[in-house]
Amino acid sequence: MLITKFDPFKQMRDLERSLYQYPQSSEGVGGFVPVVNTREGEFAYHIDVDLPGVKKDEIKVDIHKNVLTISGERKTKEEVKEEDYYKVETSFGKFSRSFTLPDNADIENVEASSKEGVLELVIPKLSEEKHKKIIKIK
Repeated sequence: MLITKFDPFKQMRDLERSLYQYPQSSEGVGGFVPVVNTREGEFAYHIDVDLPGVKKDEIKVDIHKNVLTISGERKTKEEVKEEDYYKVETSFGKFSRSFTLPDNADIENVEASSKEGVLELVIPKLSEEKHKKIIKIK
């Protein structure tokens, strides 16, 4: 007899996973959710976004009230039309991912580059001197 441990949150994780696998845009057409890798270095934060099939002029990156938003639309698809079948391999549609930036992020010097379907954002950290203010008492 196999004994399994009860996990009360398994259904919630399964539901969340299913929502990310089959996203729906506001128009009812299936979109896609790009894979994102984030990491923190000594001097900067890094965000890598996998955007295969998305041209860099179709990607929009903006920062508003310390929230960085990456959005765009993938319009390409690989489809095969034969006499007895029709096949579409890739998902397509609009996407948007948002990230709340930490207080020490230098939003004035954010750099973005796109190479071989990967968007890389480098968000420098403010030095402690710029981030800290000493107030003199009168």
